[in-house]
Amino acid sequence: MKGGKVKLVLIALVTACMVFPFSFSAMAALPGKVVIGGPISLSGKFAKEGQQSVWGIKAMEKWVNATLGGVKIKGKKIPVAYKYYDDESKKEVVTNLMERLITKDKVKFTLAPYSSGLTLAAAPIVEKYGVLYNSHGGASNRIFEQGFSFIVQTLSPASEYQTGPLEMIKKIDPSAKRVAFLFQDNEFARAVAKGAEAKAKKLGFKVVFNRTYPKSARDLTPVLTELKNAKADILIGGGHFADGQLLAKQLDDMGINLKLVSILVAPTLPNFYQALGTMAESYMAPGQWGIGAKYSPAAAKKEGIPYFGPTQKEFMKYFLKESKGVKPDYHGAEAAAAFLAYVKAIDAANSLDPKVVRKVMNKLHFMTFFGDWKIDPKTGMQIAHKMVVLQWQGKKLQIVWPPAAQTSKPFYPMLTIKQRKAGKLAIVK
Repeated sequence: MKGGKVKLVLIALVTACMVFPFSFSAMAALPGKVVIGGPISLSGKFAKEGQQSVWGIKAMEKWVNATLGGVKIKGKKIPVAYKYYDDESKKEVVTNLMERLITKDKVKFTLAPYSSGLTLAAAPIVEKYGVLYNSHGGASNRIFEQGFSFIVQTLSPASEYQTGPLEMIKKIDPSAKRVAFLFQDNEFARAVAKGAEAKAKKLGFKVVFNRTYPKSARDLTPVLTELKNAKADILIGGGHFADGQLLAKQLDDMGINLKLVSILVAPTLPNFYQALGTMAESYMAPGQWGIGAKYSPAAAKKEGIPYFGPTQKEFMKYFLKESKGVKPDYHGAEAAAAFLAYVKAIDAANSLDPKVVRKVMNKLHFMTFFGDWKIDPKTGMQIAHKMVVLQWQGKKLQIVWPPAAQTSKPFYPMLTIKQRKAGKLAIVK
């Protein structure tokens, strides 16, 4: 190329950069994909909850890319990708993996691991690097009381978990006055217990029993003997899956009949019914979501907020394909909603800068198939999503509270041990 032509080309390039300053520098800087990821439990004590989370997130990764073409940044659609490693349900593994994801894999939008303890363990690392951290399985209020700037929450906080069953009983059976609390001694359950106790006192219940059991407990007989003597009407408790299933089994083994039992986590998983059979009938649990929950574009329009993401029918389709037929519980749904929240926020921010996206998140209020999403700007804590109460009825997990979300009315009082052993089902007529 001769000197005159070279000059003309250079002039043209300089002019283009002046007229379209983003075209060359910024477009070249955009990645081939937007990576969203984090450590998750695929082995260890949180494996069942973690597997549901992975299925939910991968389902939404595929929905976003297939339906939206990815996230839109500066007019360009960029596919999203989910990056994760098995944290083995261990804090030391979580912290190592989070460091790896941020420094080696260059992930700027991270998803917290399952459980409050593991979520809190990785929070300082995320804060140090200034990347975003979205909690889908860490509900403890304490996580959001540490002054972290980059953490946000998609699920309802722990203090709200077991308030629904108390509100329900107050409404349908004012004669039930005596409530017992029996929670696992862990970060999440302590926060749940604190919120439930405050709600019980506010509603006028008499707390006749209030105990915890260690995370390593394999036999709850001693503490259940004390519970039996307390003659409670209602039992509110639990922790995670394994101990929750143990609690239900040993309540029945010891012949402790109550009007209502609401246990954290365990009854929300299909494995609970698979393990206990008809002995699972009429057990309740608080849930972040349930199949049939009435969150939809029409519900969002009625509320006056935008709807984002797939409908529940579409979510089910993608999830069932990912899980090879295993139905989603709320762990899968809340993880999927956290992934969608990032896509919504990045798109609204028109940026991949975590600081910019975090500021935009402060102003967002929208609905997904999982429910409302809105955070407290100062703490990042979820303030709009509402819990539901779930109950096993006729081999199906139904939403029984609040009335606006019901797929069935509550079966109350719960079936006796004798009835469940005889194979009776909790059918609401």
